Amino acid sequence: MKRTTQYLPHEVIREDRADGTILLRSAHGLGPVADRTGDWLHRWAAEAPERVFLAERHGAGWREESYAAVLEQVRAIASALLSRGMGAQTPIMVISGNGVDHGLLALAAQYVGVPIVPVAEQYALIHGAHNRLVHAVELIRPAMVYTVDAELYAEALALPAMAGIEIVASRTGGRSDLTAFADLLKGDGAADVEAARALVGPDTVGKILMTSGSTSEPKGVLTTQRMMCVNQAQLAATLPFLTVRPPRLVDWLPWNHVFGGSHNFNMMLANGGSLYIDDGKPVKGLFSRTLENLGMVTGTLCFNVPVGFAMLHAALREDAALRRRFFEELDLVFYAGASLPQEIWQGFEAMAMEVKGEVPLMTSSWGLTETAPACILQQEPTDRSGVVGVPVPGVTAKLIPDADGRCEVRVRGPNVMPGYLNDPERTAAAFDAEGYLVTGDAMVFVDPADPSRGLRFDGRISEDFKLLTGTWVRAGQLRMDMLACLAPLAADLVVTGADRDGIGVMIFPDRGALERAGYSAEEDGGALSCPRLVEELRRRLAERARAASGSSTRVERAILCAAPPSMPDGEMTAKGNLNVRRVLDRRADLLARLHGEGDPCVIRV
Repeated sequence: MKRTTQYLPHEVIREDRADGTILLRSAHGLGPVADRTGDWLHRWAAEAPERVFLAERHGAGWREESYAAVLEQVRAIASALLSRGMGAQTPIMVISGNGVDHGLLALAAQYVGVPIVPVAEQYALIHGAHNRLVHAVELIRPAMVYTVDAELYAEALALPAMAGIEIVASRTGGRSDLTAFADLLKGDGAADVEAARALVGPDTVGKILMTSGSTSEPKGVLTTQRMMCVNQAQLAATLPFLTVRPPRLVDWLPWNHVFGGSHNFNMMLANGGSLYIDDGKPVKGLFSRTLENLGMVTGTLCFNVPVGFAMLHAALREDAALRRRFFEELDLVFYAGASLPQEIWQGFEAMAMEVKGEVPLMTSSWGLTETAPACILQQEPTDRSGVVGVPVPGVTAKLIPDADGRCEVRVRGPNVMPGYLNDPERTAAAFDAEGYLVTGDAMVFVDPADPSRGLRFDGRISEDFKLLTGTWVRAGQLRMDMLACLAPLAADLVVTGADRDGIGVMIFPDRGALERAGYSAEEDGGALSCPRLVEELRRRLAERARAASGSSTRVERAILCAAPPSMPDGEMTAKGNLNVRRVLDRRADLLARLHGEGDPCVIRV
């Protein structure tokens, strides 16, 4: 299959220790590394001053800000921050989503050493999730809070935790007690911006990112300038096409998450690219906005989660003009968050071949908020989904195998965090005696005889459990397998069976998919009842059970949850991940029904 996108072939160095531990690192070197994100901004403002850097929808078109304009505004805002006496101990919290003003404020803060703290906008918009916002405010203790719209976020701004904090809004709604973002843009000529900028170095904290809280209270990850700058050098080394022509990206991924806010945002800034902020999302009612935006501007790169790619695939299949525009300059298709269904993968390959006679690099990677994020990357072409690749230059992966060849993954490198904010105990627990970050994730080699073939993600060790027989169940990988088996009817699911005699799944159905398929379900004490749907799911589960290798992979029973996972109740994080422990605790009655006998809502195989 023809490919012209440049990439760095896998080449790894493997070291086997006497205790069975494997160290894996790239044989490739790391290129030049910037000291600060502000250095990228200065470079491109000088080399491509009129090129669009940041853009967002404005009326029928786009508000576009060039590199030169962004630098000028960043310096003005930075001077306004300095005039308030702000610095490393006075963080700025952002409670609204992606936007040009948000980007300008973040860059200005980093420019003069003020940590920026973007939190999930759901914490501010959903009444029941305000406890998460309060937790973040109490941990961070910001000197300033920014929101794009004071009226839309009024309830969050009125929380007692916000008392005494300067509130800045792009749209103040006429409130005189708030600071207009336009006032920051006026700057303060008396502030010495250059002196403050000179004090910013690789060890300066550029941002604090909140973890998802899927296993505990959200933690504040200290993200240094070095972490962000090194990670972009690692990406440029492994994906050299990024430096050949300026990339362009139309992207919705939220900036409170490390992937959208550090990986994608900084990828554009580091390489002189253009970031068009997509105000749509891959959910019902908002995806049409994404299609509208792509009808106006398409990217050379495309990042998304699997459900987003599935929706995009369906839309491109029906729209030849959009299909042509989408693929004609595309270098990269990058999925994250879960494995991309193979039929979607192959569908994108077929459409790319139809439009331009070649396939872009289709890939994924692995990393954490604590690693800035990319640590392991599939940097060369592969023909299947689910492979995450090899360590990027500068990172060493420490793999601790079990008897089956599955490896616990730990990592060390310059893109790994120094620790969590004000939490020395959990910081110490995050690293082993050799200084490797303990991730809790598991990997397997694609080919144990050839480590250059890369690694495949194999779930989280903390999610694994034992059946009554003592058999281990790898719940993370099984969950991904079951989602593929039940697609598109299941939006998500929880694998159950700890200390029981068999495996079950609690299914959160995709209501839209059920409607499109003509299923009409009724609630029965927290579960869903629909004879036609039950029979379809039983058929799929039985077919998969016949191919299962044993009790560790054979799902014997399932139940459909009537209510979707609740973010206010802690069942779902702002990133859309399930908090499995919380789901099982809150739905203990359903769990008991699932593993009991005689319940008509339980699907048995």
